[in-house]
Order: sequence, then structure tokens, then C-alpha cells
Amino acid sequence: MPTIRLDLGDPQQHLLAVTIELEARTPQLRLRLPAWTPGSYLIRDYVRHLEGLEVVCGDQPCSIWRLGTASWQVDLAGRTGEPLQIRYQLLATELSVRTCHLDGDHGFFALAAVVLELEGERWSPYRLEIRQPPDWQAFVPLPRCSEGGWLARDYDQLLDTPLELGPHRCDSFQLAGVPHRWVTWEGADRTSDWLGRHCPTLLADVQATAQACCSLLGVGAPASADYLFILHLLDGGYGGLEHDDSCVLVYSRASLLTAAGYRKFLQLVAHEYLHQWNVRRLRPAELTPIDYHQSVVVPSLWFAEGITSYVDQFLPLTAGLGTETDLLDDLGQDLSRYLLTPGRQVQSLQASSQEAWVKLYRADAYAGDSQVSYYLKGAVIALVLDLHLRRQGSALAVVIRALWHRLGRWGRGYQQNDLIAAFAAEAADLEVLLPHWLQDHGDPDLAGYLADVGLQLLPKSAQSSWLGLRVKADPAGLLVQRVHRHGPAEAAGLAVGDELLALDGERLRQGDALTSAWAPGQSRELLFCRRGRVRRSSLTAAAAAVESWRLEPDPAAPAAALERRRQWLSLLPA
Repeated sequence: MPTIRLDLGDPQQHLLAVTIELEARTPQLRLRLPAWTPGSYLIRDYVRHLEGLEVVCGDQPCSIWRLGTASWQVDLAGRTGEPLQIRYQLLATELSVRTCHLDGDHGFFALAAVVLELEGERWSPYRLEIRQPPDWQAFVPLPRCSEGGWLARDYDQLLDTPLELGPHRCDSFQLAGVPHRWVTWEGADRTSDWLGRHCPTLLADVQATAQACCSLLGVGAPASADYLFILHLLDGGYGGLEHDDSCVLVYSRASLLTAAGYRKFLQLVAHEYLHQWNVRRLRPAELTPIDYHQSVVVPSLWFAEGITSYVDQFLPLTAGLGTETDLLDDLGQDLSRYLLTPGRQVQSLQASSQEAWVKLYRADAYAGDSQVSYYLKGAVIALVLDLHLRRQGSALAVVIRALWHRLGRWGRGYQQNDLIAAFAAEAADLEVLLPHWLQDHGDPDLAGYLADVGLQLLPKSAQSSWLGLRVKADPAGLLVQRVHRHGPAEAAGLAVGDELLALDGERLRQGDALTSAWAPGQSRELLFCRRGRVRRSSLTAAAAAVESWRLEPDPAAPAAALERRRQWLSLLPA
């Protein structure tokens, strides 16, 4: 059984020392470091942080040949049966849920960035040992090993194990007899318990949200037998990453102090917690097993993330931690973002899922015109699917439960056709409609489906003419941040990064000066700088555009629609 030893040494150096011990079983051994971590679909080339790789068999150093950027072959010189040590260091300076960070305050490690894959050992059990500062604790979502340390049943479970270390406080609760631990790193060198002082009901609210997830799935207990929450509570940031028996969250202290921010935090908790079913165990077949070394096209990411992004907004409400008005505000903001994304008419939802590796996680200033997030449009299609199913007396929750019981609980991966068949089993016309919604560039009938539950989307137009650009004030000047495709700024020849200098001979310093007193159809002379050269252009304003959409109850909705809305808000079948 391979043993992984992690030595934090002096955390201020940001270096993690890794030793892998096993018995040499073959004349040669190939090693590979993963390039990405599941749940975050981008090749990250973790090998860029690796240094000082050496291999010793018995007491003799071994020859190492590099086969690729992140793969090696080791010649064991016929010393099979002898103890083998693989040693290297990793620089841990990148703070995110999918990378590694080590300093005097804490350590966090995504093990896909840490542990080499050993040829022939993927399905072997692994033992994990950690050496840390004496006043620190290690928070590890693995069972304890009788020989010390922790035990992973195989390499996949090891890589699915996020590690948080530090002098942190650990709280706990139980849900249906399943222990849940909650660990917060507050970005400080000691436990300040900011969370306890400012959010005293948080743990109870998380427990209620977790219970709501179980209710949605129609199960009595979580899928995990022992669950760990890791929260990085910082001055800024937002995100999360799911694992089988844990999740890692990043959130802003300032956001937690507002009612909307606290609600959004519970939605984030619900999203990652729900992934222990949808994504981790109810998993796309393309990720069964996972290839850690190259990108894998997954056409069904719209279901994995979009469905989860839709229901996560409802779960605090169903847990008794929100109101109908809160839900409509949050859902309305998502619908507004969707309708204001021109890229939804360029990239289909299925293409968004398939192109995640090269588009969503590499978005630039022009991305909004050419792509749409499978999280966002996936949530919109989930809304449409839920309301469509309710016309047939069913609901989205019925399909999710059926998929879980037929595939997820057994760990069987699903194909896109499995999803379509599951929806069509509840509403036969979805066999045609769902593929159309996945592949088409048009919008579904949002107005019609929302009317079913007595809701309407109302546009709000901007007060000024549309120029087709977004700017920001910067110490370097007034800079163009975005230029909309087919808009006035594009027609005037402007590009992202241009510095706007003057309008009709008047110096520009603030963005509002650009839009004031500008009538539709009016042209004005713009002076701007690009790559050190000053240029002139004529910019012609267009009519004011819709700047946002609001989701509101329709005061004329019939009583039947109001009853359907009541049932819909519960997420559960009628």
C-alpha cells in the first residue's frame, strides 16, 4: 500500500514536501501528475509548481527520464521488492478551491495538484500522513487508519480529498445520524470567530439547508457517511468545489453581513452540498472513470451544473430561511443576466457544455457576445423543464429522484440520452423539445411558462442612449472594458483597452460624462488613445436599451396560477 507523507515544514516558505513510499514491483515505474481537478473544467498544469523530483530505491538514487511535461519514467535497475521513495516539493501560493496555499496562517491543498499517479496503483488503497506545526489541526474527509494517518480506498478517493490545516475552530452537527463538520479559516493567524459573532445562526441554517437537499432527493439521509465543510472566509471572493464527502467554499465577510449576501451564501452551500448526489455519484459517463491528464468533452454539464444552479435558489426557501419575494428577486436576476447575454444567440447550451474547457473558464472581455454559461442557461432550461413537467402533473424533482435511484445510487454514469429519456418518461413531448432547447440558439417561451405560475418579466430601459460599450475609471485614464458586437462603439472602431480622452473637445475623466445629454442618432467626435497613438472617431448613439428585467407577480393572474405557484415554490411534486 503506497503511503503519502506531506510535510509542511516552515509554512512561511510556502513549500510542501511530498514523500511517496511503496515497494518496487516492476523494473520501471511511470509517474504522472494530474493536469486538472474534477469539478473545475480547465487544464491547470499543476506541474508548474513541482520542483526537486528524485527517486530512491533501497538506498540508491534512480535514473529519471521525462516523458512529457507532467510525466516521467523511473528505472529501478532491477531492484524489485525493495522500498521505494519518491520525493519532491510543491510551491503552494495560489489561493483558490482548486489549488494549493500555504502560509503562517493555514494550509489548503487540492490533492490533484499534489499527488503523483503511480502506474499500476490507481486502484490500490493509500495511506496519508501529515506533519504540521504543533498548534495546527488537519481537517481531512477520510477515515482514520489503524496504523496512523488516514486511509483512502484508492487513488480517486485520495484525489477527491481537500485538506485544510491550521489552528481553526471546528463545529459540528448531525443530520439523520450522519456527522457533519464545519471548519472556517478566516484569513487570520488565529481563530477570531468572526463568523460566530456576526452569523450566530449559520450552523443551524446550514443544517436546515442540508435537510432541504435530502428532501428534494426524497432520501432520508445524505449520500455521504461523514461530511466536511471547509470555508475560506476572506475580504473578497466567491466560489465552491464539490467532493464526494466534502466541499470547499470561498465567501466574502462583507457579503455575509447583508440579507441578500447571506441568502446567496446559503444557496452556495446548497449548490455544493447537492453535488454529493448530482455530479459526484450521479455522474456523467464521460467522467467514469476520470482522466486526470487531459480534457474530456462532457455534453451534459448543463444538467450537472444548470439543474443544481436552479434548485439551489429554492432550497433556502424550502428550508424556511427565505421568502417568496427573495426567491423571485434572485431568480429574476438570473433571468435578467441571461436575457442580457447576447452570446446565448451564438452558442447553444449543448455547445457551452462541450466547450467548457476552452471557453467558460477562459472568458475574456468579448466572451459575452459569443458564449453563454452552462450554469446560467442550464438554470433557465431547468426552470422551463420544471414548469413544463408541471403541466403534465409532474416536476423536475421527480426526474432527479428517478435518475438518482436508477443510476446515481449505484454509481452508474449517465449519457445525454439517459437524461432525455428520463424527462420524456414524465412528459413525452420532451423527447423532441429538450434536444431542441439544448441545440437551438433561440430562447424558450419564458413568458408562457412563467404565466403558468402567475409571473411576468418586466423590462427596465436605461435612462440614456446606448453606446454599445462599458468603461471604467482607472489611474491610467478612462478605459474601455467591453465593446458590444454590432453596437455603436464597434462601428466607431473602438476596442477593449482603448483610453477615452475627449468628447467634442472636452476632456473625459468619468464614465457618466460619456453618456450625458446624448440623443439617439446623434454623432459626436471622440478622441481616444490606443497603443500610445491618439485617434479620432465619430460615435453615433443608438436608442436606449433594456438594462435589466424584473420578475414580478402578475396582478391579473387567475387563482389556478397562484395555486400552481405555491406548489412550484416548494420544488416538490404536487
